[in-house]
Amino acid sequence: MNFEILRYIEIGKSEEVQLFYYFVKSESDPRKDPFLLGQSGGPGCSSFTGLAYEVGPLDFGQKAYNGSLPILVSSPYSWTKFASILFLEQPANTGFSYATTSEKCKCTDLQACDQVYEFLRKWLINHPKFILNPFYVSGDSYSGITVPLIVQLISDGIKAGKEPLINLKGYSLGNPVTFPKQDNYQISFCHGMGLISDELYESLNEFCKGDYININPTNKSNVAIRKLSTYWANDPRVQEALHVRKGTIRRPWARCRNSILSTSYTITVMNSIPYHVNLSSKGYQSLMYSYTRSFSNHMTYAIVKGGGHKAPQDKYKESFHMFKRWIAQQPLQSFYSLLPFLWDSKYES
Repeated sequence: MNFEILRYIEIGKSEEVQLFYYFVKSESDPRKDPFLLGQSGGPGCSSFTGLAYEVGPLDFGQKAYNGSLPILVSSPYSWTKFASILFLEQPANTGFSYATTSEKCKCTDLQACDQVYEFLRKWLINHPKFILNPFYVSGDSYSGITVPLIVQLISDGIKAGKEPLINLKGYSLGNPVTFPKQDNYQISFCHGMGLISDELYESLNEFCKGDYININPTNKSNVAIRKLSTYWANDPRVQEALHVRKGTIRRPWARCRNSILSTSYTITVMNSIPYHVNLSSKGYQSLMYSYTRSFSNHMTYAIVKGGGHKAPQDKYKESFHMFKRWIAQQPLQSFYSLLPFLWDSKYES
């Protein structure tokens, strides 16, 4: 495994924001293989989620936790089998990223995306051998808001001739947020159409209090496995090995720091659909794995049966083959015919 940790990239004129990252080179041909910038949702979820639970080369395995330092093992379905991935921790206070002042911890959707674009340009200047690689931005969940903005910034930078000129090809999103308010109308719509009973609708209103989004459809979560990352990342030996700067983590490391949304992050983009439309019209590839259709302007939708809110976390193998075919510009239809458990024809409309 070609694992490289280069600690932090400084952001801002006075370098007040320090963004931490993990970088893993492709296990095939890193000189030519696609290069991905991996984003996690939240806002405030560490990219270690992608590295150890979803698409990365590491996995905690299934052994019961015995109180010692959790052991990471190699994942056979890592997307690094065919692509290099840069796992970025952002915004500040996410994972091991931080800001030098409390004021600089504060940001909006647009400011966070500006920081990511600045990070990417600085990283590529420091790693010029990856500038010509086909470049993609990947994410899930709340990244459905930020990833299209980041891709738009990169596209605008290319048009303006900003160095380095990134070889942008497209982006991929898993179960992405696009228009939160519209997503929240679905329960009311289903009730109005008679798809759910009055009793169920009243129960949903009582317990969800009108907030129906971000619900785990399987009604379960592997909490024990998720806790392993907390034990691992808070171990002083791990932080020393990762070259985490002492004194910068003022509270225990958390896989998702939900307090960011209420204390330092302001949602300013309420609808990312116009960005998707604009990027599609420019010819960039895009993969949304929630449905199973190919549309015009290089946009592909796919479904991973049994995959919950984060399909790569629930279905390693299926997500691995899906993304591998898509990034190689191979049709997904033959993929589904080879793996019938991904799609059942009775659901065809």
